[in-house]
Amino acid sequence: MITRAPHQRGWVAGFANGRQESPVGGNLDIAIVSYDPVALVMIFLGNGDGTFRASDSYAVAVDPLYATTASLRHNGILDLVVGDLASDNVYVMLGNGDGTFQPAVAYPATGAPENVGTGHFTGSGNLDIIALARIDCNCVEVLPGNGDGTFRAAVVTSIPYSVGGLAMASGDFNGDGKLDVAVSGGFDTTFQVDILLGNGDGSFRADGFYGVSADPISVVGGHFHGGNKVDLAVGNLLDSSVSVLLGDGDGGFERAVEYGTYAPISMSAGDLNGDGREDLVVANYGSASNYLSSSLSVLTGNGDGTFQPGLAYPAGESLNYVAIGDFNGDRKPDLVTVDRLANTIITLLNTGVVTFSPTTPLTFPTQLIGTTSAPQSTALNNSGTKPLTISSVTYSGEPFHMRTTCKGSVAPGASCSITATFTPQAENVTTGTVTIHDSASSKPQFVELVGTGTVVKLIPRQLTFPPQKNGTKSPPQTIVLTNTGSAALDFTSAIRIGGPDPNRDFFESNNCSTSLKAGASCDIHVIFAPRMKGSFSASVVITDTGGGSPQIIPISGTGD
Repeated sequence: MITRAPHQRGWVAGFANGRQESPVGGNLDIAIVSYDPVALVMIFLGNGDGTFRASDSYAVAVDPLYATTASLRHNGILDLVVGDLASDNVYVMLGNGDGTFQPAVAYPATGAPENVGTGHFTGSGNLDIIALARIDCNCVEVLPGNGDGTFRAAVVTSIPYSVGGLAMASGDFNGDGKLDVAVSGGFDTTFQVDILLGNGDGSFRADGFYGVSADPISVVGGHFHGGNKVDLAVGNLLDSSVSVLLGDGDGGFERAVEYGTYAPISMSAGDLNGDGREDLVVANYGSASNYLSSSLSVLTGNGDGTFQPGLAYPAGESLNYVAIGDFNGDRKPDLVTVDRLANTIITLLNTGVVTFSPTTPLTFPTQLIGTTSAPQSTALNNSGTKPLTISSVTYSGEPFHMRTTCKGSVAPGASCSITATFTPQAENVTTGTVTIHDSASSKPQFVELVGTGTVVKLIPRQLTFPPQKNGTKSPPQTIVLTNTGSAALDFTSAIRIGGPDPNRDFFESNNCSTSLKAGASCDIHVIFAPRMKGSFSASVVITDTGGGSPQIIPISGTGD
């Protein structure tokens, strides 16, 4: 499945799901949907070790928003279905079986498809396309399949209960052999999941709704309490929670139980630890401490419909999708996600009895070119019951350097360390890899290294104001910005105050023009003018062409 979150712009990931073989070599591949600078679907072929190589790109639609993979012609070859936010069309790209695709064919819909999927909704035995269109019709549409990769006119069902649809998931909720659909959304300050039971002809009938929390932009079905009953999990972006609704097998659901996370933007369900119980993985758009630091949260299922608290794995700056698949061929489910700001694919491999703390990747803060970062370390832990033999630890990536205590044997419950530094030689994102060969798997373990180089020198890197009386202004504090590069540095938008400062307690001024010559400096002045007592924080945001943009300078102060 392939998607981009409805409220965001950026890169999106998907993959040939684990129930079907990849078009090339048996390795799972990635499809990326992008709208900027042009509308494209980009194919990245799997190398079988958790990494990918760029392949062909295809011009599709105007603003491709969501896509899915399926074999639409009963031949085992994966095809692509793409929804377009800027037109009332669904696009179908038939696969050639070698990782390439035929030109996209447009099929009219009633509204602009924000979410698309496939399934047997009409009882014909052929795969049909289902689309959720909030714009123009606020409806669910089923395009009946002919079995040859072509589709007939859409069957349209309006979304009931005045809800604006944001996401959908399908399943047989009432056990009658017909696929149903759940649509999450809201109106005003009310948020809920609508249940639409399938009639078997592509149409649906309303069957109630269930309350969830603010901005439910993702929903996934699963069997969280065993058996054949379909349950639902809903990601509530603004409420920073996941709502779990257990199905009764007759089309009804229990009241939602919520689990905390941070700004969930995408979810997938699957058995991640091999215990036969379904787990949840959540892509978090940000984190509680840094809105430019994302993570993946794994909620381990207990098998009775409840979940353990989420375990967060830091990953990238701004994630907007997560999928599950075996990307290195070791028969363990791995995770893949996409960072829309850094335009990178991030794979988190399932390491079995080997765990890392903190979890990978090791991500370095933006670093001035030619300077060396502070070291970053991860501990490799043997959580198994037998000694772990490590045969080699190597690294690749020219700007990175690594040292390790992981040699020989690691006893059960013991750990060793891997430490790396980053010395960038060029602007923007650079990646590297630490490769560990051990006795836990026939495949190597990987620790990804991610760093960003910049020519933008900032002194200091953060501002802290002493206590300031309410209604007064502090003396200014100054950030000196220097272009250490050999070419002019352009500011692509105005320098501004950002972050959590709803009361406008910090104010900024600067003498930086729209372009700064090589070697030149300019000053950014910040004052603190609290309007009430308490602690306040925000940031100076600098958007530029020097690498690592936007540059973020944390600022804080206390109103007295």
